[in-house]
Amino acid sequence: MTKNPFHRSAPSALRAFLASEAAGGILLMASAALAMLLANSIFAQDYAHFIHAETGPILTPKLGPMTVHLWINDGFMAVFFLLVGLEIKREFVDGHLATWADRRLPMIAAAAGMIVPALIYLAVAGGDAALQRGWAIPAATDIAFAIGVLALLGSRAPASLKLFLTTVAIVDDMGAVAIIALFYTAELNIMALAAAGAIWLVMMALNRLRVNVLWPYLILAALLWYATLLSGVHATIAGVMAAFAIPFHRTLAAPDAEDSPLHRLEHALLKPVAFFIVPIFGFANAGVSLAGTNLAALAAPLPLGIAAGLFLGKQVGIFASVWVAVKLGVAVRPANASWIQVYGVALLCGIGFTMSLFIGGLAFTGPEQADAVKIGVLMGSILSAILGYMVLRLATPRNQQSGVSP
Repeated sequence: MTKNPFHRSAPSALRAFLASEAAGGILLMASAALAMLLANSIFAQDYAHFIHAETGPILTPKLGPMTVHLWINDGFMAVFFLLVGLEIKREFVDGHLATWADRRLPMIAAAAGMIVPALIYLAVAGGDAALQRGWAIPAATDIAFAIGVLALLGSRAPASLKLFLTTVAIVDDMGAVAIIALFYTAELNIMALAAAGAIWLVMMALNRLRVNVLWPYLILAALLWYATLLSGVHATIAGVMAAFAIPFHRTLAAPDAEDSPLHRLEHALLKPVAFFIVPIFGFANAGVSLAGTNLAALAAPLPLGIAAGLFLGKQVGIFASVWVAVKLGVAVRPANASWIQVYGVALLCGIGFTMSLFIGGLAFTGPEQADAVKIGVLMGSILSAILGYMVLRLATPRNQQSGVSP
């Protein structure tokens, strides 16, 4: 068998993932900032024209002619969700979420970090029935953005914190995928949905037959994406479903197996997703004109509910749930991390940028509401990023503290 030279020199998927997400997160910040600058400059109309330019073809009458924005949100993001699915599968089968003891703290933290922000959003904006649909917008964490901020701290953040943030975000992504599938699905086309199910079953059959070449899965994944697009379920869900069908060879936490299709595909997608797909999503979705925006607009229920859910809900839900779980003996605090550092990471989980903007685009399609969603996501995410960075930057590393009980 011919060996893949990439896998001889590559680190484990998790380390490669963290490195790509850190650099990609910084690039995402830059692309989002560029979008904001363009949307508020003399190039605003050129930016809007590019994002909404029709490219064709008409893949489904529901969407009409495909635009740059649709290709990014419905096409490229399916590849992003494919990588998310691969990460979820690997971590649950042979990674840091492989046992219930490992899963306990991230699951508790992620659940609380989704429920509390949703409740805060509903408390602020739920009085308007038309806005209740946005309850899930502040429930998501942007792993690339958060890891990017954490990377700026270098060695001041112990490896256990990076792993904790990653595992919480991965479990959070599972919840976001479920929310999109269950709560943001339009009228279903049963025939297309049945076709999608049949294609997925063929992929699973290939898996059971130990077909380890990737091209049949990739062809079927493209067909699965199109059938899902026609079905009314958001097409990005096809990425996660395809990931679950990709064969995976366990390595028991050793360096990745070069004969494992999942590992090969994961490594192949890491850099394109981190350095192209996520930044271009940020560029296409972060641009919002601030012309005429005043304090009254910022304090409107929709943006305020989203910002409060991200900034307050995430930190309260995650930190409180971790503290209670540790005090009750249900889980163990991340190694070599002080409580103030755990709080700093809980703040960073309030960066909901990519996934929050994505869910916001599904929840609200009107231009005014779409802009309000972007403002709310930006406010909550920027506040969480700045305060989270400051807390972690000023926190004394636990191994330098004296007399601190575990």
